[in-house]
Amino acid sequence: MFTHTLNLPGRDAKPRNRGLTMVIDPGLPSGQFDDIVSSYGDLIDYVKFGWGTCLATHDILGKTQAARRNGIEFYFGGTLFEKFVMNGRVDEWYKLCSDAGATVVEISNGAIPLPNAEKAEYIRRFADEFTVLSEVGFKDPNRSETLSPARWIEYINQDLDAGAQLVIAEARESGRSGICRPNGELRYGLIEEIAESAIDTNRLMFEAPTKELQIYLLRRLGPQVNLGNIHTGDVIGLETLRLGLRADTITDFPGPEAARA
Repeated sequence: MFTHTLNLPGRDAKPRNRGLTMVIDPGLPSGQFDDIVSSYGDLIDYVKFGWGTCLATHDILGKTQAARRNGIEFYFGGTLFEKFVMNGRVDEWYKLCSDAGATVVEISNGAIPLPNAEKAEYIRRFADEFTVLSEVGFKDPNRSETLSPARWIEYINQDLDAGAQLVIAEARESGRSGICRPNGELRYGLIEEIAESAIDTNRLMFEAPTKELQIYLLRRLGPQVNLGNIHTGDVIGLETLRLGLRADTITDFPGPEAARA
């Protein structure tokens, strides 16, 4: 990496508690995955093996080991947890995560009719053994639009109180649900109400698979906002947005003081 004297926002070193980047693996070939985590290990905090891909990936343990070898925590997508809940096989899900050496799990209710209070009980059940990341928001965009900001805030607080280390705000890998409308437009009012609530935004991660979402959230919440569902080809691009090294944020983050936003 080149040395320079540019005045850029500060970035916490890993392991960090803010400015987190979560990358989604939709089922990449193992060699390509290994290249990504070895190249960008200092920039990636979490890899999520999306939905239930871990059960369809022959070399999943090779991929988890590659992530761990490069200082990246991994976990399996919340949809997998929901599938095991549907089948009454949560103990099998627990064993799968444990056998894979996961220290992080995602607990969600975005695709099945699981009341948030029951989801919180699962969080409470596993929070002593794992770092639990929970998720708020629904996969179905029409259902998600009916979830009011007040409910979002209620459910986020419920998950945090139950022991979630971090609560993820749903947007899917497409950016067309959860905090977004079906056309991909961000629900700006929802973001404002969450930002103006008493919730510590360092305990939140916003799924932001598109550059437009990333730019808005970085400008509104600062370069240390936690962002997830980042596509593997966008890791460097996101980091340049955080540092004001891209035209979209070049005047937004002029120096180290921006990191305290």
